[in-house]
Order: sequence, then C-alpha cells, then structure tokens
Amino acid sequence: MENKNLNEQELENVSGGEFRVVNTGDARPAAIRSYPGLNAPVVATLVNGTQANSTGRFTYADGRNWAEINYPVQGWIKGSILGYAY
Repeated sequence: MENKNLNEQELENVSGGEFRVVNTGDARPAAIRSYPGLNAPVVATLVNGTQANSTGRFTYADGRNWAEINYPVQGWIKGSILGYAY
C-alpha cells in the first residue's frame, strides 16, 4: 500500500480514535494483521509516513503490544510502530 495521507473528506468518514503516523524505524513497511499476533495473516502493509487511525483498543500477544487501526485498513499493528510506548 502506498503512503496515503487523509484529506478533509476522508477524515469525516473515520470516527473515534486518534491519528498516528507509521514509523518502523527503518525502510521496511509495517505489517497490518487480521488479529494481534505474529501468526496472524497480514492483510496489508503500510509505508513509513502513512497516517493511520488508532481505535484506542490495545492488547498484548506474542511478546508484543498491539494497537487496532481502522484506517486506511482495518487490522492490528505493533503499538511501537505508531509511537505507543508501554
């Protein structure tokens, strides 16, 4: 998936949560998984700089903290990639 920033119209269609920027710390894209865990299927990847909407739902699985997103794709991402430190 290419780097995508939200425009005004798209922002109106996303409810709840908070917008965060994807940052993997290197050139690799971030894997978005269908549920929290390393064995979960990858539903998409997001490149650094992409805006994602975090729903505010978090969980711990496979030794990692996970955050749910609902934009630009629905799924779970490692929380640290969105800047959550916990």
